[in-house]
Amino acid sequence: MNKAAIEEFFQRLSDADPEPKGELDYTNPYTLLVAVALSAQATDVGVNKATKKLFQIVSTPQDMLDLGEEALIEHIKTIGLYRGKAKNVMAAAKILVEKHDGIVPNDQEALEELPGVGRKTANVVRNIAWGEHTMAVDTHIFRLGNRTGMANGKTVLAVEKALLKKVPARFMTHAHHWLILHGRYICKARKPRCGDCIVNDLCNYKDKTPAGA
Repeated sequence: MNKAAIEEFFQRLSDADPEPKGELDYTNPYTLLVAVALSAQATDVGVNKATKKLFQIVSTPQDMLDLGEEALIEHIKTIGLYRGKAKNVMAAAKILVEKHDGIVPNDQEALEELPGVGRKTANVVRNIAWGEHTMAVDTHIFRLGNRTGMANGKTVLAVEKALLKKVPARFMTHAHHWLILHGRYICKARKPRCGDCIVNDLCNYKDKTPAGA
């Protein structure tokens, strides 16, 4: 996909949804970090159900430590891999209190040092909490980048780097949200809704699904 097509691609997504939002519920950068970490291999809907009451009593890393691991498990046991996630959340809270005065740092390396926080999670948090021009490549964005021809790559990191290079700067604040939502609801894995796609004509995907299929 050439530069002009990419520009038009994001302009259309922007026109259709000027202020896209992530689908995870949170109250501040810390609860956002927890929610994103919990969402690995789980649905946003499932995470939101589990954290609804949790985030009424926990808003800081110290609150999480005061709650304790067993009580946290009771809140999140409906989420997949909840025991491992609970251990990571508690360990991360301890580091945040001891090394960062209980504040979530806007720093990629510092975030990735936290248990249960990988590159993608750190990118999501920095983009949503502080508007940083990061690109959190999940399965949807990886698929979309390759399928459209916008950002080809065999690895998540390759697609991330390609998108950071190719997405126009003026769209970067919301780009990762537009791509995730587009991949989740339109450019689906098994049966993409090409007939409903507002950027259909810009996409290089050869096996487009006909309208109404």
